[in-house]
Amino acid sequence: MANGGSGIVNTGTLSAGALGTVTPAVARRTWPRWLGLGLALIAVAVTAVFWDAAGARLLVGALGVFFAVRGVALARTAGSLTGELAGRARTLGSGAVLGGAAAVVVAVPSAGLAARVLLVAVPVMLVGAAAVLLSRGGVARRGGLALLVWSLLVTGVLVLTGLAQGWDRAADVATVVAALAVAALGVPLLIGASSLRAVAARPAPAPAPVRPAGCAGCACGAGGCGA
Repeated sequence: MANGGSGIVNTGTLSAGALGTVTPAVARRTWPRWLGLGLALIAVAVTAVFWDAAGARLLVGALGVFFAVRGVALARTAGSLTGELAGRARTLGSGAVLGGAAAVVVAVPSAGLAARVLLVAVPVMLVGAAAVLLSRGGVARRGGLALLVWSLLVTGVLVLTGLAQGWDRAADVATVVAALAVAALGVPLLIGASSLRAVAARPAPAPAPVRPAGCAGCACGAGGCGA
């Protein structure tokens, strides 16, 4: 929770343990951002599904901006870290910025190009996310296994659709899958915003009493020095 709650903002997740360490002041600053980002992701996903002419461009461009902003935030967080963690944060942040900028460049000129990028990127990103989760333990590993199975099914559907109905149709299916994934990213943010708003509504803890110089607190329990 260092740096005014930048930890939860940069990771985009909020575990039960992290929630217990969030102060009301940090929660008041953070929950509107999470709410806005979650609603924006869901709005982008819904629009992309129903906007046939430019849905893929919208998704690729929005994801590019999202990763670029997250990369900048991660790179800035590296200044408060030390050693290997700082280097890793800078590397991930720089990669996210470059990848996000490339996605925006791809989204601008052509809807067809953006759709073809999604056709390739969707299976790769799903399998990559599953691999990351599988490298962890506990619930994350079980979630990674489920995501890996789903990723393989999606990849199979895309390949079969491309062979049977054409790759343009497969790109349309990939756009829908990407939209569902974007909407799925927004749901945890909305849940986290709700939890943070509850924390923000709590009264701030009372400040510790100021003791005079030389006071060791030995008589506080008995009513004070005057007692």
